[in-house]
Amino acid sequence: MTTPSSEIDVVLPCLDEVRALPWVLGRIPPGWRALVVDNGSTDGSAEVARALGATVVREPRRGFGAACHAGLTAATAEIVCFCDCDGSLDPALLVPFVREVRQGGADLVLGRRRPRERGAWPTHARAGNLVLARMLRRRTGLRLHDLGPLRAARREALLALDLTDRRSGYPLQMVVRAADAGWRVSEHDVPYLPRTGASKVTGTWRGTWQAVRDMSRVLAEPPAAPAPAERRAAR
Repeated sequence: MTTPSSEIDVVLPCLDEVRALPWVLGRIPPGWRALVVDNGSTDGSAEVARALGATVVREPRRGFGAACHAGLTAATAEIVCFCDCDGSLDPALLVPFVREVRQGGADLVLGRRRPRERGAWPTHARAGNLVLARMLRRRTGLRLHDLGPLRAARREALLALDLTDRRSGYPLQMVVRAADAGWRVSEHDVPYLPRTGASKVTGTWRGTWQAVRDMSRVLAEPPAAPAPAERRAAR
């Protein structure tokens, strides 16, 4: 899992996730490398992650996008995956995502979160996600249902998207720019579990709608290139 030449790198943005780290890192597939991006934790997350065999990347600039991009730039594998570090998503579910990218079935594979327990996905967070999915469809034609953090794509292609958002809009900007570039984007259901600890972004209505505002700015970006009138997510 810690070999620099690992076949797959998994970027795990981390801010005070010491309680969830053992389970998350224990679910990284064998031979893959966990890149835990410490975004200013004060609970010893970085030390625990390192002790559990992860490669720790430090990103002092706060922001989900800043942490994700620091992980992407630190990655060396051909295919890079992203997963939250709070225990809400199982990184082992990325195996078929990687297979699909490698076999050419899609350029970007996303996980559509399906709550398995009541309260796993708060109403306000789900409502914000629904609004963004509809806005994304109008902007790109992609018929996606979720903008979840579980995803996989080729590293060099991701870097070529030249992502600039360093806040909550980073995951959306990845999808928007991928769509503008003509990528094949697919979406698959994944179980969504109650996270460990409080959410830093969608734990409150205020945080959720701040994220929606961040993402709305991303959607206001002009297309990088003309896109087909009826582009749809790959199935």
